[in-house]
Amino acid sequence: MTHGSRGQTLPERPASPAAERSTHPGTIAAGRFSFWYGPKQALHDISLVVPARAVTALIGPSGCGKSTFLRSINRMNDTVPGVRHEGTITLDGENIYDRATDATALRQRVGMVFQRWNPFPKSIYENVAYGPRINGRLPRAELDALVESSLRRAALWDEVKDRLRASALGLSGGQQQRLCIARALANEPEVLLLDEPASALDPIATQKVEELLYELKRELTVVIVTHNLQQAARVSDHTAFFFMGKLIEVGTTEAMFTSPRDERTDAYITGRFG
Repeated sequence: MTHGSRGQTLPERPASPAAERSTHPGTIAAGRFSFWYGPKQALHDISLVVPARAVTALIGPSGCGKSTFLRSINRMNDTVPGVRHEGTITLDGENIYDRATDATALRQRVGMVFQRWNPFPKSIYENVAYGPRINGRLPRAELDALVESSLRRAALWDEVKDRLRASALGLSGGQQQRLCIARALANEPEVLLLDEPASALDPIATQKVEELLYELKRELTVVIVTHNLQQAARVSDHTAFFFMGKLIEVGTTEAMFTSPRDERTDAYITGRFG
């Protein structure tokens, strides 16, 4: 059975075969997943496998449910009053909505970066060290090494290594966004979720974020919500098109952008609506 946020017991539908197909580490699978904000249904029967070690882009017009689905993957929507769901989302075969699942532990495994960068009003070092510190005590040498490693993985180390004790708020917008990525990486997640991570950045900073995603997919499963179709085409291996709360089509990015199967996908990608 599936439980809503107010304790309701909801009938659980069987996951689709596609949702149970892959078991590689970092694999996400949704099986007939539906979601409501109070009486408003935001997602309808989403069945989707997000492959491990790849970038999957979620595209679609505003209000189509893609950000709701993204935030469902690490249960960020649990913080909204009156929500409920049906169906399943699994990470490495385990249902993340199971009663036994610790949402805080889940969010360590599934990091998230938001549209608007949100560094803490602390030093660059303290921003990156924050997660590891609250999740468990590390010797100073190990924490120093983890901060450096995370900043290197976020392609930021060379720009900030001489000012780690300076305020993170003194960084440029693009640097702050990469710092937020480093902060997420410090928890050593299996999955990284990004909700419009470059929408407020200039072209140079956007390029750096996109290059970073190309590198990170060697280590992580990456899921990105973007309204920028050119960005989706550049950075993703797989693309899923959402429309009016439904998953219309999913496939390799090349196939989706050159020969979409559904006429709604074709109309959106070619700019006839959206």
